[in-house]
Amino acid sequence: MPWDLDNDRPIYVQLMEKIRLDIMSGVYRPGDKLPSVRDLALDAAVNPNTMQKALSELERNGLVYSQRTSGRFITEDENMLKQLKTELAAEQIRQFFEKMKQLGFEDSETLALVKKAVKEES
Repeated sequence: MPWDLDNDRPIYVQLMEKIRLDIMSGVYRPGDKLPSVRDLALDAAVNPNTMQKALSELERNGLVYSQRTSGRFITEDENMLKQLKTELAAEQIRQFFEKMKQLGFEDSETLALVKKAVKEES
């Protein structure tokens, strides 16, 4: 999946979000080794220093950890990953409801549309 980066926000923040999303969606599993900084930077078409900054921030947040000579790995803390996934979902839902309000829908109308869509998918 391509790294869809824009100039509206800091690149390292967007890199962090992409890696975080890859972890939440299962591209990287708990305990998996991440590709090298250089490989990730090449894949994202960014400067390795920018990728290093993004990974350092993810490490500072506890989502990844490094082993001196072995590279960086995804945390194995299942509770942390579950909490992060829940937080990301809540943010997506908040944004969705905000967009629906901009379209003129009340929360109850939005919920009814969601229920109808889920029922149609089943």
